[in-house]
Amino acid sequence: MFEFIGQLFNLFLYEPILNFLLWLYIVGGSFGIAIIALTIIIRMIIYPLNAKALKSQKEMQEIQPLIKELQEKYKTDPQKQAEELIKLYKEKNFNPFASFFVLLIQVPVILALYWVIRNISLNVDFSSNIYTFINYTDSINPMFLGINLFEVNVIFAVIVAIAQFFQIWTMQPKKKDEEKELDQMEKMQNMMQKQMLIIFPLMTFFILTQFPSALGLYWLVITIISIIQQKIILKS
Repeated sequence: MFEFIGQLFNLFLYEPILNFLLWLYIVGGSFGIAIIALTIIIRMIIYPLNAKALKSQKEMQEIQPLIKELQEKYKTDPQKQAEELIKLYKEKNFNPFASFFVLLIQVPVILALYWVIRNISLNVDFSSNIYTFINYTDSINPMFLGINLFEVNVIFAVIVAIAQFFQIWTMQPKKKDEEKELDQMEKMQNMMQKQMLIIFPLMTFFILTQFPSALGLYWLVITIISIIQQKIILKS
C-alpha cells in the first residue's frame, strides 16, 4: 500500500516538479531564479486552496463570539451545546474543518517541491527520474547573489526566520478592545499565539542551519508569497 502511494507521489508530483525545475534552470541559467519561478508558479496554482483556507480562518474568528456565547449558555448540557453549534454553522454556512482539509490537500505538493530542491542541493542521484526530452547535463551552478545555494548560510537562515516571524505576526487577530477582561481560554490562546511568534521562527532558523541555502530560498519565497496572499485575501 505504502509502496503504491510512493509510486503515485513520484509519478504525479516529484518527477513533474523535478523536471520542470531543471527545465527552468536550463532556460534561465540560474538555479536561484529557477527555484523562485517554480515556487511562485506552484503557489499561484494552489492559490484558490489558500484563499479558501484563509477565508475559513477569518470566518472562524468572526463567529467566535457567538460560539463562546453558546458554550457559556449550554455549558451544563453538552448535547444541546453541540446541537446549537451545528445550527450556528449551518446558519453561517461555515465548515469548521474546511481549512484543515484544504491545507491537507496542499501537503503532498509542498513535500514534493521540498524533496526536489533538497535532492538537487545534496547531489542525490535522480537521473532515473529525468524525462528524456529534458536536456540536463548534470551540472548546476549553485551561485545566486553571491550565495552558494548548495551550502548552509547562517545569515540567510536569519533572514528567513525574520520573514517567518512577520508572517505569523500578520496572522495574529487584532485586539479590538484592550480593556476587555479575558477568560481563561482566551488567555491561553493569547499565550500560545505569542509562543508561536518565537518558537516557529527559531525552529525555522535551526532547520535552515542544517540544510543547503536552496531550501532557505524556497522557504523565503513561500513565506513572502504567503504574506502577500494573506493581505489580499483578508482585505477582500
